[in-house]
Amino acid sequence: MDPAGQSPPGTLPGEESPEMDLSHRFSKEELALLYEEVLYTIRHRLGKPEQQHIGDSQELYSYVQKAFGMNAEEHGVIMQQVMELESPIYCLKATVKEAKGILGKDVSGLSDPYCLLGIEARSQEPAHPDHKKRMKAVVKDLIPEDQIHRTQVINQTLSPVWNETFILEFKDVETASFHLDMWDSDVVESMRHKLGELTDLHGLKRIFKDARKDKGQDDFLGNVVVRLKDLYCWNDQWYQLEPRTETYPERGHCHLQFLLTHKKRATTSSRTQPSYTVHRHLLQQLVSHEILQHQSGSTSWDGELSSHASTVLYLHATQKDLSDFHQDMAQWLAYSKLYQSLEFNSSCLLHQITSIEYRWMQERLRPEQKAELAESFQSLLTYGVSLIRRFRIIFPLSVPRSTERLQSLLRVLLQMCKTKAFHELCTPSPDLPQMVSTALKSGTTEWFHMQKQHLKPMVKSIEENSKALSKLLLEVIEDLKQCQKIWNKLFSTNLKLNIFSIAYLELESLVAEHVQEQLHKVDSSMSRPTAESLFDLYRKLQELYQMKDSLPSRDGPLALSNFHQWFEEALPLWLEKAYTTTLERAQRAIQMDQLKPYGYHKHSTSTVDLSTCYAQIVTTWQQLNWPDPEKAFMIMVNLLEDMCKISLMYCKLIKERAEALSLSEQNEGKAANKLEKGIARHIQELSSSSDTQKPEDSIIPLMKFLESELEYLNEHLVQENFRSLLTLLWHHTLSVLSAAQGPQLPSVQHCQRLFCALKSLELCFHAEGCGLPLETLHSAAFRTLETHLALCSATSRKLIQKYFSNRIQQQLDTSSEKYGAVTIKALYRPSEQKLRVEVLNATNLIPLDSNGSSDPFVQLTLEPRHEFPEVVARTTQCKRNELHPLFDEAFDFLIPSEKCRQEGACLLLTVFDYDLLGSNDLEGEAFFPLCRLPGLDSEEDEADMGRVPQTRLPLMHPKPMDEILQLLESRKRDKEAQAFVKVRKQRAKQSKETE
Repeated sequence: MDPAGQSPPGTLPGEESPEMDLSHRFSKEELALLYEEVLYTIRHRLGKPEQQHIGDSQELYSYVQKAFGMNAEEHGVIMQQVMELESPIYCLKATVKEAKGILGKDVSGLSDPYCLLGIEARSQEPAHPDHKKRMKAVVKDLIPEDQIHRTQVINQTLSPVWNETFILEFKDVETASFHLDMWDSDVVESMRHKLGELTDLHGLKRIFKDARKDKGQDDFLGNVVVRLKDLYCWNDQWYQLEPRTETYPERGHCHLQFLLTHKKRATTSSRTQPSYTVHRHLLQQLVSHEILQHQSGSTSWDGELSSHASTVLYLHATQKDLSDFHQDMAQWLAYSKLYQSLEFNSSCLLHQITSIEYRWMQERLRPEQKAELAESFQSLLTYGVSLIRRFRIIFPLSVPRSTERLQSLLRVLLQMCKTKAFHELCTPSPDLPQMVSTALKSGTTEWFHMQKQHLKPMVKSIEENSKALSKLLLEVIEDLKQCQKIWNKLFSTNLKLNIFSIAYLELESLVAEHVQEQLHKVDSSMSRPTAESLFDLYRKLQELYQMKDSLPSRDGPLALSNFHQWFEEALPLWLEKAYTTTLERAQRAIQMDQLKPYGYHKHSTSTVDLSTCYAQIVTTWQQLNWPDPEKAFMIMVNLLEDMCKISLMYCKLIKERAEALSLSEQNEGKAANKLEKGIARHIQELSSSSDTQKPEDSIIPLMKFLESELEYLNEHLVQENFRSLLTLLWHHTLSVLSAAQGPQLPSVQHCQRLFCALKSLELCFHAEGCGLPLETLHSAAFRTLETHLALCSATSRKLIQKYFSNRIQQQLDTSSEKYGAVTIKALYRPSEQKLRVEVLNATNLIPLDSNGSSDPFVQLTLEPRHEFPEVVARTTQCKRNELHPLFDEAFDFLIPSEKCRQEGACLLLTVFDYDLLGSNDLEGEAFFPLCRLPGLDSEEDEADMGRVPQTRLPLMHPKPMDEILQLLESRKRDKEAQAFVKVRKQRAKQSKETE
């Protein structure tokens, strides 16, 4: 029925789904006759195509062939039959509506206008624009007298209104033209009568003019000539009245309406069926095709037809001269019938019923048409109410726009029942709100039984039945909430119905009956599991009963009024469950309690847990909310007695716990003191071991000592005490390792032994999750010690790489251009293993010369040097007296791609101020990470440097000696480390001189 998959399109709720091809609505013979009708319509189309319509007839033939499901052979046979049929009589339905601004030909200054009109079989070519002489031919001269039509004479007016319609036949639309002449009717009057009408000198002039012409001769007021091939199927337009001479070029305008129609159509349908019936069948077939072609599903189709369907229907309606009212009625009959099988968006039905109401005139319908319209009203009303009855399934909230669809349906039904047509044809008129209310009640009952069957347990035990009841009540409560929050607004606004009240009263009664039936099956000796499962059911029933407060009004008591009495047998077991649960939790809390303040509280952990247990007992009392006051008082007394029992038990057990912990702490202190001394001694031996010994070998005595001692303690201490001892030992071990580093910077081998010991001890104390958790092990002291030992135990080259990694990160975090900036473009070509760098410019440099300027140049080096020993430094040209120099120089470096991915690999750009005498001054330096080079990770080379984005790097100055430089400086025997520190010191010294 909709995208939710509840029922396929084309079925009523609960029916089987038919085939999707809707041509089964007509028999094969009926479909062939209807197809003949539509082909005949296209073949004999009249008028220019509208802008929104399809002008190509072949396109229309292809469309209707698909819409009717005709194969090429069937189409060819019927098309041949249509071509052999006699052509219809082509007609122009012309309506002369009114005129304005015409000439006054009578003495009074007014006229007595009438019109002569007809169709000239052979159209005259329009006059040349430069030809000044007007066409003098009039209708009387061009058209046979028996084909001339005449309007009434409207006396004494310059704005006549006729509203007269004439049917004019023609044979060839290409050559025929419509002619209209407007005349002033003159009758023979006496001179005395004319002088009596005289009002001004113009009137006197007209008297002299009349004296010169024949008596009774009419005056020409103007004419309109329209070629039929220039007309649309339907036209409504003001036309200018053209003169025969230049005497009075402005002769006013005439309002004409044209409709190109057929008479005596040769098709079987046109000869045997009413026009609106044929049009309705055609509309039904095309609309069903349009809906099935709609990509988003039928429920989202809003009634808008394609331009092909609109063109065919428009041609058929105009050729058959269907009135707007009959078109609206045909559309209503077709759409309302299709809605019952396809259920598209019902908003288009609202438009049709509104149009029928606007144009309703019962006298214009024949008896069979009235019966057909009445049947459509009754059918749609019955179907719509059936949808509303199952609105939970047909319009599920899980499907988008379900509420809009239901609201649209309600508005259609309401508007239909309000129309004059409905009240006149459907007698007695049904009460829509009453019908919907009855449907909602029966639908709610059906939904409840369906949910009950769906949630029926497979194993029919008391506990499973209780769980199924709780789930059923949850569904009921959620449904009532949806009725109250969402659906109630729709039904209240449209039908003044409170759907929440209707659904609640039905469901409350059904729930009460079903729950009582299930509880009667429970034995008198109720078990504890059964009672526990019933408590959730009690809470759900309580929530459902409390929803009664949202009812506007009710008569008499509800079926759930005394629902608490159904659970009196389970109540003692509920209270016992609350007591035993609280008691067990209090006992566990005492076992875990270390008798130390917990957090910001002044009490131990068990006291905090006990207060939480008491709060849960209070919550149980609130959840019960027993309605009977006497019984509620006894329940409160029982709960207070249970709390007193738990308090006495707590006092006794906490005293025993305190005595046990006191004895345990004494033993724990002795064991901890022994272990602390042993760990300190082994770490001291580790520190003094030979540098030639491997770190892994030097820590073996320490690990063996810990393994034997901790294994003994784990066997003889309770788990809480053992973990507490491990925590103390871990903090002591960290302090001993920190002290073992010594006040001076230790050797690399010494730090490697300590670092190996730290990582081994971490694994030992964690014991694969059986010891201390990682959160306890990774304290702030551990992380500080780990970072320091990792640096101290690293090789000099690793430290240099780490130094450049830190400078790269500092570069990425820097946004200030205090010392200026340098702009470059860099690109790596994998095929050539070549790095190309373009130094574009530098900006906002610091003036370092006495003249307030600088002579900058840029030095490019690849760092660290041990990774790029073969690459020499490059230098740009020096720009004299510039603080914003433009370099625009390119440099190539041959380096393998794997080197660019090494830790700390970067392009160092150092900007110097050139000094003729003495050393160059430092403007600043910038670090570009090679791992971020454009083209490094691509398989193909970039086309050119033009596509590479510019990179603007703020200049930085080196900081004083950091931890890495201090470590490198302490390694006196390492020439590479000393050379690196010397260069960085020199840069730092230059930086201080410039600041």
